Amino acid sequence: MTAPRTPTTAEELRGAGLRVTAARVALLETVRDGDHLDVEGIASGVRDRVGHVSLQAVYEALHALTAAGLIRRMEPAGSPARFEGRVGDNHHHVVCRSCGVVADVDCAVGEAPCLHASDDHGFSIDEAEVIYWGLCPACSTARSS
Repeated sequence: MTAPRTPTTAEELRGAGLRVTAARVALLETVRDGDHLDVEGIASGVRDRVGHVSLQAVYEALHALTAAGLIRRMEPAGSPARFEGRVGDNHHHVVCRSCGVVADVDCAVGEAPCLHASDDHGFSIDEAEVIYWGLCPACSTARSS
């Protein structure tokens, strides 16, 4: 028995109905290889892979890939938007108030959404987004020293 073949980045883009370009392939791979990158970090990673790419092209590709569900956008309060390749599992995030580092937190309870609204106002809720705030271990240690 052979394991199922993992689709290439280009095949994933085509499967999502998106045009395949070198910049989009590089962007998707940069987001997936990175760790909650902001737009500047993504642009830098794309440029390392394919050379020049405009910031406008990066924004347009981020919008298209997010809309297609290939990447996820998160916006911690007071911070620039961050992007990640982990999608479809309703995980959450923890953010350091001091240095801004972001880490994934798996869903606390069962199936999505893992939080139940006290009043859903008639909505059919299919996702909950939680951002936990605090100090990362390095910042906690620095403050107590």
